[in-house]
Amino acid sequence: MVIVFWVGVGLWAYAYAGYPALLALLPRRAVPQSPPHTDWPLLTITVPVHNEASVIADTLDALIAVDYPPDRRHILVVSDASTDGTDAIVQRYAGQGVALFRLPERRGKTAAENAARALLHGDIVINTDASVRVDPAAIKALVRALDDPTVGVASGRDVSVSRTTASGNAGESTYVGYEMLVRDLETRAGGIVGASGCLYAIRRALHALPVPEALSRDFSSALNARLHGFRAVSVPSALCYVPRGATLRQEYRRKVRTMARGLGTLWHRRALLDPLRYGGFAWMLASHKLVRWLLPWASVAMVVALALLAYRVRLAQAALAGV
Repeated sequence: MVIVFWVGVGLWAYAYAGYPALLALLPRRAVPQSPPHTDWPLLTITVPVHNEASVIADTLDALIAVDYPPDRRHILVVSDASTDGTDAIVQRYAGQGVALFRLPERRGKTAAENAARALLHGDIVINTDASVRVDPAAIKALVRALDDPTVGVASGRDVSVSRTTASGNAGESTYVGYEMLVRDLETRAGGIVGASGCLYAIRRALHALPVPEALSRDFSSALNARLHGFRAVSVPSALCYVPRGATLRQEYRRKVRTMARGLGTLWHRRALLDPLRYGGFAWMLASHKLVRWLLPWASVAMVVALALLAYRVRLAQAALAGV
């Protein structure tokens, strides 16, 4: 039981302190400098929605106002069989470069994105969400990152806010800030293992790859990029303001959905965990995703170990009381 307890402690320490510390010790990868853009590439911004009538107008207004040539960007709203008037609101923006694609029945976010692939314009796809706000300078920052021919996916930087109309606040989630730090360290070491579902850019050829409907497309994008010889990177200047859930229960349910889909995605691409074939990427994928997702089970094992040790070890009694 003592071994079980300390193995659990070791997993927690490695996942949240040891892994970032090791990343920081790795040599920094050289970043090629791209010349200033004179002709921005054509791209499509996709916004999958389901019953977002309360926010979709503000979302589209913000996307139309981003710092990117209007004639070089196409906004595609993919309605997952919305029933609350979302589609009618989107149609009012038809004259401003916004198109609507509606699915006749609800199938989920990944299925909606899969179905819309034939309607994309340009060689770059920007994926975002109706519940977030994209910083005006974010799109150009993501496109610049893709100037590097080794980069297949460029992920935005999440900023946790109490509401989407705020540019930031003092209560920004510590976890989100920590996660962005880890992604920055991974980018320096070679590349991230998962993109932000709130905002990321991907080469159209990679986006065209099929993703099973039950899986996470943003996580899959980074894995598919690695499988096809590209890197995924985090772009600190591509800010995306993400509202926190109104209640802890809402946040918890969102985390459960994210983890469940993430585990399914990791299993689907489990070949990438082979260190003999994928080297450092396999180590980062296991450390950032697999080890962290094992921590709830490790915590249960630690509590059980303490409970069994408490019968004969006074220190274990104190630790159990603390838990």
